[in-house]
Amino acid sequence: MDATHQAQDSARIVVGVDGSDSSIDALRRGARMAEALGVRLEGITVWQYPLEFGGYVTSEWSPESDARSVLDEAAQEVFQGTPPDWFVPVVCEGSTAQVLIDASKGAEMLIVGSRGHGGFVGLLLGSVSSRCAEYSHCPVLVVHNGDREVAQADAAGALA
Repeated sequence: MDATHQAQDSARIVVGVDGSDSSIDALRRGARMAEALGVRLEGITVWQYPLEFGGYVTSEWSPESDARSVLDEAAQEVFQGTPPDWFVPVVCEGSTAQVLIDASKGAEMLIVGSRGHGGFVGLLLGSVSSRCAEYSHCPVLVVHNGDREVAQADAAGALA
């Protein structure tokens, strides 16, 4: 860790990462902010066993390992190789929104993508980003996917 990041060791920015385009954009934004401010960046990926499982589960399958792969691939993409030492990857089991809300305690900022991999396409915010914005213990930045914004701008221009 360089001197700036050591001086700000307790300060951190938290980013929720699920592998979606908007979460990778959120990690990219968090990396720029953390580097500029000289603070740690925690990338958090959350996993849980499905509530209802309609099939046989083999002992070789590990949702935790899958989550770690998602986070590692996102970090590789954002940092274009090996992440800097001020990046801290975290993989947790639990409810995504609750884990991120808990992680927001003491953080300078929580950054999430506007839409993850779940649910209803077309909503402005996903359920996780909405809950984080409402219940976080620090400021929240919701990052929209750039491709979606371009498509919406194109559609708005076509209507004008």
